[in-house]
Amino acid sequence: MTALLWLGALGAWTFVVVFSIDGWTRPGYHPVRHPVSALALGPRGRLQAANFVLCGAAITAGAVAVAGTLDSGVLALAIGVFGLSLIASGVFPMDPMRGYPPGTPDGTPTEVSARHELHDRAGAVVFLSLPVAAVIAAFAVPDLVWKWYSGLTGIVTLALFFAFGQAWENDSPRTGLLQRATIVVGWLWLGLLFAYAAR
Repeated sequence: MTALLWLGALGAWTFVVVFSIDGWTRPGYHPVRHPVSALALGPRGRLQAANFVLCGAAITAGAVAVAGTLDSGVLALAIGVFGLSLIASGVFPMDPMRGYPPGTPDGTPTEVSARHELHDRAGAVVFLSLPVAAVIAAFAVPDLVWKWYSGLTGIVTLALFFAFGQAWENDSPRTGLLQRATIVVGWLWLGLLFAYAAR
């Protein structure tokens, strides 16, 4: 169980490290504007697709161990749904749009593929299941500091998710930045939760 928990922590933290380095070094990609999902497109797209799938699988495996170590099947289920949705986000990549990959028209197409719609649905589950998991942890984890940290994480990640959603709808030049803030806050908490459970 301890190994699975550390695998989950590694998956959460590795996801952030990979998309950060890839985004900073990808020609034509602008991390402040473009979402993380756009990294699954273009010549190096397989790297981010693998990042979604492998890290999602690691987190899902870690969720199995949470049920026993933190004695909360509901928390484990919420984290497992998060991990599986992350995998689905990699299996169904978004459509090219908003200038990425380079050469793509700088705008949002009026029609999108079924694959893109599945990606959007999986992404919505990703960004909603994590704050749900954090709120559940606020009640399930006995440590008082962790109760406060988890509750605050749930509130902040949900607020950032809605801000990101509004930015996406308006094609804000800060869309990618808001999404990254959501991810860093949420994924950091999740990795630390796995580490806490592994103690």
